[in-house]
Amino acid sequence: MPANLPAGEPDDEDDQDESEGGDELYEHHRIHANRKQELLRLDKFLLQRIPKTSRTRIQNAILAGSVRVNERAVKSNYRVKPLDLITVTLPEPPREFKVTPEPMDLDIRYEDSELLLVNKPAGLVVHPAFGHWQGTLVNGLAHHLASLPTGRNGEVRPGLVHRIDKDTSGLLVIGKSEYAMTYLSNQFFHHTIERTYLALVWGVPAEAQGTISTNIGRSIKDRKVQAVFPFEGEYGRTAVTHYKVLQSFGQVALVQCNLETGRTHQIRVHMKHIGHPLFGDATYGGDRVVYGQRTGAYKAFAEKALTLLPRQALHAKSLGFEHPISREFMQFEAELPVDFATVLSLWEQHAES
Repeated sequence: MPANLPAGEPDDEDDQDESEGGDELYEHHRIHANRKQELLRLDKFLLQRIPKTSRTRIQNAILAGSVRVNERAVKSNYRVKPLDLITVTLPEPPREFKVTPEPMDLDIRYEDSELLLVNKPAGLVVHPAFGHWQGTLVNGLAHHLASLPTGRNGEVRPGLVHRIDKDTSGLLVIGKSEYAMTYLSNQFFHHTIERTYLALVWGVPAEAQGTISTNIGRSIKDRKVQAVFPFEGEYGRTAVTHYKVLQSFGQVALVQCNLETGRTHQIRVHMKHIGHPLFGDATYGGDRVVYGQRTGAYKAFAEKALTLLPRQALHAKSLGFEHPISREFMQFEAELPVDFATVLSLWEQHAES
């Protein structure tokens, strides 16, 4: 991590779920230069003000755009002036904790000296948090990256730059160096990452494709879930999802979702908002028969499908991003997991019959 702060933890939503996009940045330092501040290089200024860090770490953070002066990106040789406002933002909220490395069978799809891509199975919590301090993806990454320079003073920082929900499957990119992590996280922040999700939803959207633009924030009625609020209003944060219906099976549909932003539970909340909750999503009303008859053979079939996929039918299929060092645009895809593919096949057969 480019500054001296440790990785953080997700918000305390239900089951410690994670953000589907992870493009939020958290302010770790806010420093006002006093009126008598002498002109001084930014990296030297921060080295004096931030304890337990190094000039290299600070320079990497500046290079990756994590340090701003008066809300503008600058270079390391910028000279701090009286009354300047310097902020340091990182992809993880500040929190002190230690990660216990644990052996884990990680499905790694790509790895080099700067980053790795892992295909996360459904049911695996990404980041340690209250109630889930062990057995998370981060614990496995800490073991896998144990020989790399990602730990200091007993702290392990495995380079998370985004997260997906516990019960969502699919691709995550991990920064293996401090510079790679901040470089990747800034691509998420500036919406230059290409992210494609596949979702099985109840019903078939009236429009074959469209864009859902709202604000999303914690529900006023139930703080454990997210809710939709007026777009660009005072509550919540801007959330934009582009969707396209790929296949229709009558009572359900396979939908492709591309995130422009990455708010907590964004796809799940947005699809519920337009009347099409994700199949199997207990938090947002998709774990029951929503479309079609509630009796007879159809109900029995639908409930069987829900039993086979007792989670939200959401898969992070692809990721595209610019490599931190080569600047090459890289694209990766992960196939549907068995439970999702099985239920999708059942709905295909049902529609044909």
